[in-house]
Amino acid sequence: MAITGRAAGLAFAGVVAVLLSPAPGATLLLVDAALVLAVVVDVVLAGGVRTLEFTRSGPTQARLGEPVPLVLAVTNTGRRKVRALVRDAWPPSSGVTPRVLRLAVPAGQRRFGEVVLHPTRRGDRHPYRITVRSLGPLGLAGRQGRHHAPFQVRVLPAFPSRRQLPTVFARLQEIEGNVTLRISGQGSEFDSLRDYVPGDDVRMIDWRTSARHGTLAVRSLRPERDRRVICVLDTGRTSAGRIGDAPRLDHAMDAALLLATVAARAGDRVGLLAHDSTARVTLPVAGGGNPVVRMSAAMALVEPVLAEADHQAIASAVLRAAGRHCLVVLFTELAPAVVEEGLLPALPALTGRHTVVVAAVSDPRLTELAAGRGDVRAVYSAAAAGQTLLRRNQLAGLLRGRGAHVVDAPPATYAAAVTDVYLALKSTGGL
Repeated sequence: MAITGRAAGLAFAGVVAVLLSPAPGATLLLVDAALVLAVVVDVVLAGGVRTLEFTRSGPTQARLGEPVPLVLAVTNTGRRKVRALVRDAWPPSSGVTPRVLRLAVPAGQRRFGEVVLHPTRRGDRHPYRITVRSLGPLGLAGRQGRHHAPFQVRVLPAFPSRRQLPTVFARLQEIEGNVTLRISGQGSEFDSLRDYVPGDDVRMIDWRTSARHGTLAVRSLRPERDRRVICVLDTGRTSAGRIGDAPRLDHAMDAALLLATVAARAGDRVGLLAHDSTARVTLPVAGGGNPVVRMSAAMALVEPVLAEADHQAIASAVLRAAGRHCLVVLFTELAPAVVEEGLLPALPALTGRHTVVVAAVSDPRLTELAAGRGDVRAVYSAAAAGQTLLRRNQLAGLLRGRGAHVVDAPPATYAAAVTDVYLALKSTGGL
């Protein structure tokens, strides 16, 4: 049984009546009897909650930051109309609205209520339970019970950088199809012969064809397709650090999704590895279809681990997954503990066989602090931020000296910067 605020209000009014009555004892008995009788009648006339059946429908997947509308169907198998307050309880990170539904379900009929989830975290979301309060006609009291309607919504990583896809696709089209490359590069495929124009690389002159036709002819090249790209997510403790409103790991996932989309459009094969002290996700290099779908589903359940990443193990996992030369994009952090103690010793094993890109997202707050000069505290903060930025530049230089390409960009341009490196390597045959 459940008592409503209306019953409490009547009880308070009864207390006032008792205080003002010339015969408080008799008035108290009369008020109590009337209130108890009204509550009992309301409970008896309330529809049963055990006769209700609940089912859910709606999307089972959604990206972080997107609303998820769900429909809750309530079927009344009893003989009385049910006037119910329905609370559909989900984890706090699900952001369910509204918190309470008001439904009137006649006997033998079905009614529908809609709730909308606004998830704030990735991963699987399951409802706890459904609490139903069926009120009587007076609204003083009613019956209350719990139901379960199993459901699952998988919240996929956010993909805000997809807004940049038209621009990136246009650049890719220029690189590999509509505008034939006039430069040579390792791994580029022969496309056609054309007349020599000033500025062409003399190494691309086809001397046999030139001698046969009496004019200089050069070979035009186009980027190779069917290259291999492996996105490696460092899920160690540094990936839990927040840049803006999201962890570093979420920024890395966004950049990996943009890179995978562009690489698939270019005809390349894409794989994924999420690793800290052990492998969390391993998706083999594969082509065809949309890699974003399988990568998003796999990354949805990946969370940062409060342990140091084992870069030797990461290198070994990449070497096992890649039987031939590929582009390895390692999404990690430019921190001394990560680079000097872990990544640098393991890097030669990767750069010896593959093209390696080390991608880190920088905190724009450091740049703001480095420019501060307002007071003594701001000056000290600027000195600390400047030292951190200088250290990041030094670590990036060390990685470049070991043969790796380095991306260090703020969240707003991070995904695009990683894809720009891929396109630059694609255009010069560096893959």
